[in-house]
Amino acid sequence: MTIDRFEDLEAWQRAREFVRLVYRHTVNPRFTRDYGLRDQMRRAAVSIMANIAEGFSRRSNKEFCQFLFIAKSSAAELQSHAYVALDQAYIERSDFEKIYDDLDHISRMISNLIKYLSSPSLASIKKK
Repeated sequence: MTIDRFEDLEAWQRAREFVRLVYRHTVNPRFTRDYGLRDQMRRAAVSIMANIAEGFSRRSNKEFCQFLFIAKSSAAELQSHAYVALDQAYIERSDFEKIYDDLDHISRMISNLIKYLSSPSLASIKKK
């Protein structure tokens, strides 16, 4: 299968859905007073999506992998921030679990993409 656009990547699609989830949770009035955490969670979520897209535009799989590692790191950062949101009662336990599990799934997808791109027999994920 040839991937011609970053929008075709399932990991990017899931990251986009996740950004919508984070924005929905962070408009909660309990979050509005904690600008730092709210903004950092939003930035980390957007970073996942943006780094997948930016890495896709690079000329080599090695460069793409570097951006995927950054996206994966942003997912871990956001998991950590979710603990703060839970501990401060900004989100319910069920919301925390959904956020954490979604991030875990996205992170695994990114890891699998890194493994695929790092395969010695792979010339490139893109034709164009």
